[in-house]
Amino acid sequence: MDDTQKYFNTLSQQRSWPVGSAVTSRDRKDFFLRRDDYEFAGNHLIIDLFGAQQLDSLDHMEEALREAVEAAGATLLHIHLHHFTPNGGISGVAVLAESHISVHTWPERQFAAFDVFMCGDAEPAKTLPVLQRFFTPNDVDVKEFIRGRMPLDTAAAP
Repeated sequence: MDDTQKYFNTLSQQRSWPVGSAVTSRDRKDFFLRRDDYEFAGNHLIIDLFGAQQLDSLDHMEEALREAVEAAGATLLHIHLHHFTPNGGISGVAVLAESHISVHTWPERQFAAFDVFMCGDAEPAKTLPVLQRFFTPNDVDVKEFIRGRMPLDTAAAP
């Protein structure tokens, strides 16, 4: 296989779709959230799927990411997926106005690792039923982190 064939073979294993434009600086908002006596950047879910299926299909992964974004009420800006080899793993990201959903799969181990980080009004927990429906795991482990947590400055509060 010559270099040109290798280049096009590599391109055929990748997918990248711009689906929106970024917010202009004059329209930018502070999407920090407030709870009780603190504010924070957003919720970050670390989701491990064990015994999962269909982890090597780009089409299936794209559809799952799109539905997860919609379920969370987030704004999709761009999806990029890379398929490592035929029947191999997928790594990718859905870039959101509210942050991202990233994924890495190991089909030979029936394992997928998702990171779901969202700020603003998006609801990252609503991605979980979508991921479970698409990949039918035997077991799921979820950890939640509050990112950028800081005391609420009552002097700066509106």
